[in-house]
Amino acid sequence: MTKKHTSDDIRKNVRERYAQVALQDDGCGCGSDTSCCNTSDAITADKISAKLGYSAEELTAITEGANLGLGCGNPQAIARLKEGETVLDLGSGGGFDCFLAARQVGNEGKVIGVDMTFEMVQRARANAEKMNALNTEFRLGEIEHLPVADNSIDCIISNCVINLSPDKQQVFNEAYRVLKRGGRIAFSDVVQIAPFPEEWKNDASLYNKCATGAVTIKELETFLLAARFHYITIAPKEKSREFIRTWDDTKNMQHYIIAATIEAVK
Repeated sequence: MTKKHTSDDIRKNVRERYAQVALQDDGCGCGSDTSCCNTSDAITADKISAKLGYSAEELTAITEGANLGLGCGNPQAIARLKEGETVLDLGSGGGFDCFLAARQVGNEGKVIGVDMTFEMVQRARANAEKMNALNTEFRLGEIEHLPVADNSIDCIISNCVINLSPDKQQVFNEAYRVLKRGGRIAFSDVVQIAPFPEEWKNDASLYNKCATGAVTIKELETFLLAARFHYITIAPKEKSREFIRTWDDTKNMQHYIIAATIEAVK
């Protein structure tokens, strides 16, 4: 009988996997096994991120070691950040998106990164020190239980992290709680476009690779509406099939998941 993974099992597996990634010198993409990280110049975090929509200027502006190539898009492109805003990044990793957001909100603004992996938070804090990024802060916590005050955030960004949560409704409920009235979410994530093969469903490694944790657009809309969000837009990105195909050469993941931007307003 195939073991069904509990929510705690999923969190434990995700935390262990990304702790390993945090201890690597370079990233290797959402789908790659950590054992392949930094073994070849063929795959680098910057090359991956360039395919996800980050500009050359963005990639060179941030300290080495912040970008781990773990995203599936560029939430900065849809966030429309303004000077003085307070921004929250869910699953902030090495801090790459936080540091880009910090440049946009300026010294009067603030960026808070939340990650459940201790090693990632350590790495992000070290990167912040190297960059003297005084308007950034990194907190250890789960995105289902944010260590953030009510009604305190102007914009929440996230890059290929929501799919890793075993309780997505709670993630959106928490996002709504911490946003100010009129605040917005700007997420890049993956959505399910076809039923997963039966043998995938209890494979923890595929959940960790941002695959089987994905839900359909309809399910995402249901979560957002239940959390009381308005002006919901979920836009699939057909071009993302090209890089999703590389996440696992044996699975043809591009036939089952696709990247999308997710926007909504409180």
